[in-house]
Amino acid sequence: MCLIGFALDAHDDFVLVLAANRDEYYARESAAASWWGDRATVWGGRDRVAGGSWLALDRRGRLAAVTNVREPAPPPGRRSRGELVAEFVSGDAALDDYAASVASRAGHYAGFNLLLFDPASPRPARYVSNRHPQRVLDVPAGVHGLSNHLLGTDWPKVRRLNRRLRGALEDPHAPLDTVLLGALADRSQPPDDELPDTGIGLPRERILAPAMIVAPELGYGTRASTLVAIRRDGRIEAIERSWGPGLPVPRIAGERRTRFTALRRTPVR
Repeated sequence: MCLIGFALDAHDDFVLVLAANRDEYYARESAAASWWGDRATVWGGRDRVAGGSWLALDRRGRLAAVTNVREPAPPPGRRSRGELVAEFVSGDAALDDYAASVASRAGHYAGFNLLLFDPASPRPARYVSNRHPQRVLDVPAGVHGLSNHLLGTDWPKVRRLNRRLRGALEDPHAPLDTVLLGALADRSQPPDDELPDTGIGLPRERILAPAMIVAPELGYGTRASTLVAIRRDGRIEAIERSWGPGLPVPRIAGERRTRFTALRRTPVR
């Protein structure tokens, strides 16, 4: 993933609402979200190159999502960051134990931000990054944003997505899927003076600034938009909309939905 907005314990009905975009080269082969054939309790997209995922959840309601860290000359990782997602949702390690395990081997991977969620944990969310000095952070209740820098970095697209997420949660008549898929498809271009300077140059910062990235000339763009809503009674709904290259706007390549009740119920306040 390259953009994630999520509301953690911020609504009477939901323990988690998450909206995310995955940006990737179109040539990298991947499978649309589905229940995995080799791990039948896991739902999510699949990287066909390394076998991991950018975002996945399981029937217990455990969820993981990863973004890379934008750097001018990123050192290659010995292992794929997507395996961090697949390991968590298909494994049984406690939330804190898994976060500590990732932190202990963080040097095996290129720069990453990993979001972990387990509704069975008293404090259900952790953030792990090999670019953060603390490595592991407990994520408090509230609305949070994450892109290709550290959690909470105030990039324009993070700010806009969080604003839309808050608005959707505050409006009882707003259909979450319509509002949040619209927010993830936002191609608004921020002014140059609001763009970050991550060392890749202004032209590339402009390309990567919108929530939805459209760069067919680079063979690159937003390839999947994903929503996950986990209710306090354990009901879970997830949607993935796939995108293919196109101008002036990308084309919708497909949409997958799943609904189920978590095997372990989410805590009730």
